[in-house]
Amino acid sequence: MRKLTYGMNVSLDGYVAAPGDELGWDAPSDELFQWWSDRVGATGLALYGRRLWETMSSAWPTADQQPGATPAHIEFAGRWRDVPKVVFSSTTRKVDWNARLVTGDAVTEITRLKAEDGGPMEIGGATLAAAAMRAGLIDEYVLVTHPVLVGGGLPFFTALDNWVNLTLVETRTFPGGALLTRYETRA
Repeated sequence: MRKLTYGMNVSLDGYVAAPGDELGWDAPSDELFQWWSDRVGATGLALYGRRLWETMSSAWPTADQQPGATPAHIEFAGRWRDVPKVVFSSTTRKVDWNARLVTGDAVTEITRLKAEDGGPMEIGGATLAAAAMRAGLIDEYVLVTHPVLVGGGLPFFTALDNWVNLTLVETRTFPGGALLTRYETRA
């Protein structure tokens, strides 16, 4: 059975995007960017909701070919292109960059994917992750909390019907004050 991790950059007040889907507040240090890149490189399958897919697929497929691309950006772009991806959307019609589209029930498909053999899965996008969270499918939560209050927007966590007990397995501070906290779910 595959492990499913939900990880994103988060503001201190708990949002993955500020109002208007603004993301400018979460600019990572070089060290944090490398940490995220290494996670992408270790991912067996990436699961994306529509909004995060649109953000990532508009930037990373050709980021390594842009003038002034840094070695870190070149490495990340290659890793991002290489990782197999599943995009969940009822409105998107076509995906590329080593991705396939699922238009049906996300929880059913994520449950099926978890039961398969293969490398770890990462879920990205708060709306998609909320469905997996409510269904009890997430095995690990990774929050990189940035020292900023954005006052609203898209929350990292969704409302739940039941408690989810967690065990802290890692903390790390990055330059600029971003704090990694990694939790595993427990029964």
